[in-house]
Amino acid sequence: MILGAADILSTGGPISKRLGEGFESRAEQVRMAEAVASAMAAKSHLLVEAGTGVGKSYAYLVPAMLRALKGERVVIATNTIALQEQLVEKDIPLLTELVGALATPQDDVDRDPDAPPPGIRPILVKGRGNYVSIRRLKLASERQDRLFGDPAARRSLHIIEDWAMTTTDGTLSSLPPLERGGVWDKVQSDSGNCMGRRCPTYEQCFYQRARADLDQANLLICNHALFFSDLALRSQEVGFLPEYHHVILDEAHHVEDVAGEHFGVSLAEGRVAHLLTTLHHARTGKGYLSHLPLLAGEPDSVSRAIRLVDQAAGASRAFFDELQNIIARGSGSAPASSSWTHARAPGGDHSLRLRKPGELNNVLTPAMRELSLRLKSLREAVKNEPDRFELNSYAQRAEMIASDAEVLVSQTLTGCAYWGEIARGSDDSRPRVTLACAPIEVAPILKERLFRQPHSVILTSATLATRTAKETETTESSETAFAHVLSRLGGEGAKTLQLGSPFDYAKQVRFIIDPPTSDDEGQARNALTPLSRSILKHVRETQGGAFVLFTSFAQLNRCAAELAGPLATLGLPLLAQGRDGSRTQILQRFRENDKSVLFGAASFWQGVDVRGQALRNVIITKLPFDPPDRPLTQARYELIESRGGNSFMEDSLPRAVIKFKQGFGRLIRSRTDSGRVVLLDERLLTARYGRIFLASLPKGLRIEKPGDE
Repeated sequence: MILGAADILSTGGPISKRLGEGFESRAEQVRMAEAVASAMAAKSHLLVEAGTGVGKSYAYLVPAMLRALKGERVVIATNTIALQEQLVEKDIPLLTELVGALATPQDDVDRDPDAPPPGIRPILVKGRGNYVSIRRLKLASERQDRLFGDPAARRSLHIIEDWAMTTTDGTLSSLPPLERGGVWDKVQSDSGNCMGRRCPTYEQCFYQRARADLDQANLLICNHALFFSDLALRSQEVGFLPEYHHVILDEAHHVEDVAGEHFGVSLAEGRVAHLLTTLHHARTGKGYLSHLPLLAGEPDSVSRAIRLVDQAAGASRAFFDELQNIIARGSGSAPASSSWTHARAPGGDHSLRLRKPGELNNVLTPAMRELSLRLKSLREAVKNEPDRFELNSYAQRAEMIASDAEVLVSQTLTGCAYWGEIARGSDDSRPRVTLACAPIEVAPILKERLFRQPHSVILTSATLATRTAKETETTESSETAFAHVLSRLGGEGAKTLQLGSPFDYAKQVRFIIDPPTSDDEGQARNALTPLSRSILKHVRETQGGAFVLFTSFAQLNRCAAELAGPLATLGLPLLAQGRDGSRTQILQRFRENDKSVLFGAASFWQGVDVRGQALRNVIITKLPFDPPDRPLTQARYELIESRGGNSFMEDSLPRAVIKFKQGFGRLIRSRTDSGRVVLLDERLLTARYGRIFLASLPKGLRIEKPGDE
């Protein structure tokens, strides 16, 4: 007999016996596992907020594995690589061994001979572009002198060649760093140039082997981006995930944003430039089209294609220069000019909503469409089959750029917000300019493509619920606490479950509200801004070991510039996001020195797990409201107001509360962690909505305020 999820996770169960004193049965975890198992059995939908320490991964993995033993397939999608690694490298191997051992042997006589063998068969699913194509790598190697004019690019190719001789999975995860990351584009697996079984390296193909394994697997682990990319493609009947019976979306507070990205359209200038320089680089004369072998009778075909590449490059520059000027004029950052010097705003990156179709002269679509047709013509003229597939892929990419530009300029996707965006680099190079759109609401799309499909959907996170002002006064908890997320995701009617953390926050955390003052103990006002003085004060009190969370990079950079000297004097290393390395690098350096102070924005509010005394102080500089002038945020507010709603109460406030909970949650990651969370925003005490933020905090938490003894 196969045990139930609660039996497996309870004291005396197989996990408890295996881990001994290292396992502690938690009532919250058992309740969640029972709810997940029930939803899966009924093919219904469930939202679970599981506080830090509940052990939610075990709580959904055990029911998922039990369904796999019944011959069903489960997809588990997470947002961060860190959680995927935890699942794949730690949790799933252990649970597969323990839960799989409980399977009842099937009768071989009754089993379909074509069906996969019984048992739990997990797999980490990666997008096709993560895999190297052995055939394309050989082709790039043979033609490297014509493809790559840059010595660094050729060195990068040689690194890939050496790696390909020893890799066991053929994916980017094991590839050493490259000087020129763009070289990967020339060797990656691509559906547009895949020869299928006609490929001479088909039997050795890493992607094809992974595809075969995927078809046999019944526990599929992937990221949100891959899952929603597949969901978007399924409407065109070209999805790549096999059919599944259940979906579990962990870190579900990210779902709305990730889904919106994949149901929208984005066209960056860099994407266009990369394709065109791959075909032909005007300065070096290198590229795929150089010396392309042709059938007799077509001596000028390549020359005509190269001229069209050059014309498309000019059209692209004109297109994105005009977009840049429209953004500059609309944001009031500078007078109209094609020069980045004039378009750059002193505060940093900026964007502009485009409210009407045709605001931009679309010279890009006809240029890219003509190039695509020429590449298709070349495809019919080349001598060998591999080149025909290469040209087919390039033609498809050119046509996709043409189509995306047409959609974005004409604004043919209904229900979307459209905008242009300028992102400034760290030097004086040309800015990154993007034209994009995304659904104002993803709820109708997800309702149709996710929640109305014949499978169960489980969404879970440590932060999903929010409560209204009325609820903070009248109820302990309510299903309406999930009203915001349910309405935003189209999951109305789903069951909900809110589980607190088993940690003792009253003993483990000091929560301090300490707004900056205009003058601090007589210090000169021009020495440090009040915010920097407050940060320095609290960082000094714990001798580092601090995350300082900002809501904007502009403010982060100002405080980093002001505090670099004072922190160095105190012997507290400063690590600033966007300045001192990648997110992974600065996080590793933070863990290695318990006096470090990390200034982070955006991604450091969530998905970061630092246990022990390395992190003992989390300083939140400001309540994390979305900037109301962001194009998509602006469009969302307008839609709510047009329906007679209150955009602040219905959208802005719930989003800020969820992000605030995420920031607060960085501190306590285990029963032995302790420290302080400091909020430097007086609005928690002075604004009417402050009590809604306070109600989102763990029960029993003592609040220290100015004037307290």
